[in-house]
Amino acid sequence: MQSAAVVNYAPEPNSVEIREVDRPEIGSQDVLLEVSHVGVCGSDLHQWTAHHSWPVNYPVVLGHEFGGHVVETGNDVEGWNEGDRVVSETAAIIDSNNPMTRRGLYNLDPTRKGFGYGVDGAMTRYVRVPSRILHKVPKSLAFEHACLTEPCCVAYNAVVRNARIEPGDRVIVMGPGTIGILCAAMARLCGAEVALVGLESDRHRLNIAEVHYGCHGIVGDPTNWANERDGMGCDGVIDAAGSSITLEIAMQVVRPAGWISKVGWGPQPLGYNLDPLVQKNVTLQGSFSHNWPIWERVLALLTSGQLNVAPIIGGIWPIDQWQTAFEKMHRGEVVKSVLQPI
Repeated sequence: MQSAAVVNYAPEPNSVEIREVDRPEIGSQDVLLEVSHVGVCGSDLHQWTAHHSWPVNYPVVLGHEFGGHVVETGNDVEGWNEGDRVVSETAAIIDSNNPMTRRGLYNLDPTRKGFGYGVDGAMTRYVRVPSRILHKVPKSLAFEHACLTEPCCVAYNAVVRNARIEPGDRVIVMGPGTIGILCAAMARLCGAEVALVGLESDRHRLNIAEVHYGCHGIVGDPTNWANERDGMGCDGVIDAAGSSITLEIAMQVVRPAGWISKVGWGPQPLGYNLDPLVQKNVTLQGSFSHNWPIWERVLALLTSGQLNVAPIIGGIWPIDQWQTAFEKMHRGEVVKSVLQPI
């Protein structure tokens, strides 16, 4: 049995197309998941445009933000049954003996491989998933929202686990993409006053953050906002943009003894020194991916309605219209595109 899939088949730009792929065979500890909805991530776009910096196992089915129903279970799978509504983490392959994995930090296992680049992802009807990374989805949580658990977990890790937000803090988020907006929303849930910073072309994204998440939208220089209280700068900065200039701005606007949580990727060289970090006694903290406890917390937030992802969804397209969905995100017309298999 074959199904249509969005396949990244080569490292050159635009090497993505619809192909028919076989229904996966599962192992003894896997489940076969019938995909309901799958989000388009910025990393999918980067592989499409060949602007990524990670190794890819070509050809590979794209997609790592997904949810659906269990349709088959391996012989050794316990706790999961046909028909269960689930979402899946991204760590498809890990080394169980790696020291980080043994600590529960398998997201930091350097041998880790994820869906959509290391193994086939979910932009198709069926995907093979290790049962260890499944999470139950309540019936009250729609799959078009549940499939975005993964980027919400990225934001949760950057904001809740890897920052030091206290209620009443003033926090700047650099970059109003999906992760930036979700980081801003998370920081608001933590009790911070939040400014989201972007470019002139980002005004509609900033408006979403203002209207739906209670943030201040800033085009350009955030210095005045950072200094409004006492002239010393904001309490913390979340760099969700990943470009060289945004880290430099973060070092300028954060107050002494403040913090910077860097979740955005970027291959650019810095072109400046890091002495302000030392002089101001600022903590620079990287943040990567997520693990099982974070997924459970985020699902609780989504189910309770404390975190609402509906405002960032710009449309839902069938798999065979993947290019429209990709292009709309790439041009900045929508924050997040979601696909449905056919």
